[in-house]
Formats: sequence, C-alpha cells, structure tokens
Amino acid sequence: MGPGLTELVRNGTMSAEVAATLAGAVEERRSFVVFAVPRLAGKTTVTEAMLARARSSEPVRVVSGAPREISHLYAGDGRGYVVIPEISPYPVMPGYIWGEPVRRVFAVLERGYALATALHAPDAESAFDLICTENGVSDEEASRIRLAIYIRSLGAWQQPRRRVVEAVHEVDGVAGGRPRLRALHRWDRATDRFVTVNAPTIVRAERWSELAKELAETASA
Repeated sequence: MGPGLTELVRNGTMSAEVAATLAGAVEERRSFVVFAVPRLAGKTTVTEAMLARARSSEPVRVVSGAPREISHLYAGDGRGYVVIPEISPYPVMPGYIWGEPVRRVFAVLERGYALATALHAPDAESAFDLICTENGVSDEEASRIRLAIYIRSLGAWQQPRRRVVEAVHEVDGVAGGRPRLRALHRWDRATDRFVTVNAPTIVRAERWSELAKELAETASA
C-alpha cells in the first residue's frame, strides 16, 4: 500500500488543508480527476491516498468500460467509486482506456457512482478538453467531476526529487467542453508554501476544519 494523505502532508506533497479537501471530497463521494504532464508525477499515489479515505461501506472498483461490466454497474446500487486508472490512448497498463469505453463509464455515473480518474494534462482546461473533445464525453456527464487536482513533478521526471499538488480547483459545471473553475489551493513556488485561496464548498465547513486539524497533527507526530 502506498503512502496515505498524512504521509503526503509530512513529505511536503501537500498541506494539511489541501489534504483535508481531498479527504473530505472522498468522504462526500465527489468525483475527481488528477492530472500532470510527465510520467511518475504521482497521480496514482495521490488517487490511491484519496480513495483510502472512502467509507468502508463504499466499494472502490477499477473499471475498463467493457459493455458487460457497464451492464453490471447499471444493475447495481450506485454506491462507491468507479476508477479509471488513466484516460489514455495508449493501453500500456490495464485500465488505460480511451474513446467509447471512457464514454460508457461516464454514462454509468448517472446511477450515483462517483468517478476517480487520472490523465496527462498541464492544466484543468486541457484535462477537460481531453475528456470532452477528444473522448466525446458530454458537458452534462463531465460536470459530474467536482474536483480537479494538478500535480507538479520537480527535478528530472525519471527520478523526481519531490512532487507537489500545485493547484486544486472545484468544478462548478462544464459548458462547451470548458470547466467553470473555482480555485481552492495553489502552491507558491517562490516561498514553497501552499496557499488556500478559497475554502471548499463540496465539503462541509466544519468537517473540513476537523480534517485539516487532524491531518496537521498526525503529520507532525
């Protein structure tokens, strides 16, 4: 098992407030996308650390978008997460899917499932362009993604010396393939500080504060 959110706060990948947003989003079963440009930037690490915070009653299923699998999900109860390991035209790993299988997975979200996915993109606008324009996902279906998380890799991409969550945005809808974004957190490279621009609305304010305190305390222990 990879590092949890506490370890990612401790090693400087994110602040306790960033981690509280990510943990709270999963507690509230919000769909999210994690993206970066180079390989080995930590997309899978952050995704798995987030999903580890899912409630024990909420299943987490890695999906491929195969028709039989989608039929089974439609017949299910809509609980938990469906996970696309990566939206990619290059099927180099199981779960790397593109095109029609991606559209099938997004379509099944109407049953109530939340989505966790990752992809290669330099910013949130490019990530949604890839989802909507290149994969043909509708604005309505893409709008089910409520959180967009960008990771920056520092140093040589083959052996990064550090990874940071550089930007976190809430997604307030998608129109014409473009997301309406609300900035929550950013990393200030000059000062090496994580700045909270706005508190999240997709997590209850009281719970977000509780999580930030808990994660700060456990990371410093």
